[in-house]
Amino acid sequence: MSNGSSIPQCLLLPLADTRVLQLWHFWLFRGISLAALLGNSLINTSTACDQHPHTPRYFFLLSLSLLDLGCISTTVPKSKANSLWDSRDISYTACAAPIFFLHFFLVAEFYFLTIMSYDRYVAICKPLHYGSLLGSRACVHMAAAAWGAGFLTALLHTANTFSLPLCRGNAVEQFFCEIPQFLKLSRSHSYLREVGLFVIAVCVTFGCFVFIVGSYVQIFRAVLRIPSEQRCHKAFSTCLPHLAMLSLFVSTSAFAYLKPPTISSPPLDLVVSVLYSVVPPAVNPLICSLRNQEL
Repeated sequence: MSNGSSIPQCLLLPLADTRVLQLWHFWLFRGISLAALLGNSLINTSTACDQHPHTPRYFFLLSLSLLDLGCISTTVPKSKANSLWDSRDISYTACAAPIFFLHFFLVAEFYFLTIMSYDRYVAICKPLHYGSLLGSRACVHMAAAAWGAGFLTALLHTANTFSLPLCRGNAVEQFFCEIPQFLKLSRSHSYLREVGLFVIAVCVTFGCFVFIVGSYVQIFRAVLRIPSEQRCHKAFSTCLPHLAMLSLFVSTSAFAYLKPPTISSPPLDLVVSVLYSVVPPAVNPLICSLRNQEL
């Protein structure tokens, strides 16, 4: 087979070989998706309807919860259907939508996590300038930039991935359509363009990561100088949930897309993909609300 157009169907990785385990996976993913739907919907409702949390922090949190809903809605439904109906098939062209939307949501979420670190930095280190630096217009511009960057990145990666010729079968070793798995099906010399896009994405991501680390270094230095123990505790309580979400998202995503091919295997890829695409949307609402009395 010379190119992707000759592949009418792709085969996704089955989560289990026996019918009983397939049904267990269906109910497990169903429970996780319902938890994510309920938690993020409650955050959306509380931030949209309550008069008190109309601040930049909750505006960004609202966007983050919408992205989490989109992320889990992209990966889980097809997997649940496959487990329930004991199938693996997905059309080659139908893989484009999940690849595009997953990267759109993931990239935009990382940019929003970067913006939220800046929000915490201004709130703690420059509280007197918070209103001027993070006014409504500035927040809208930053949010639009995050959504736009996610859309552009996803469009470039998806278009480039589906322009690659496939020559190594049609078995995608993942329970959803994912770019690294499609690159494995391509000729070794034909995905240099996608590697170039990944290098650019890694450089931008590293710049954002350096910005986040620098922001939190300044935050912790400022917090440790606060004389009041109560105020210090409150400052830490607003930063720790964001750090927890950021650590979970960055560590699992970086490992999924940057791990050496020599250590790649279907079970490991499956676990890592669940950790970065399924678990965060379900646990982020819990992390956000644990030490937040307003939510």
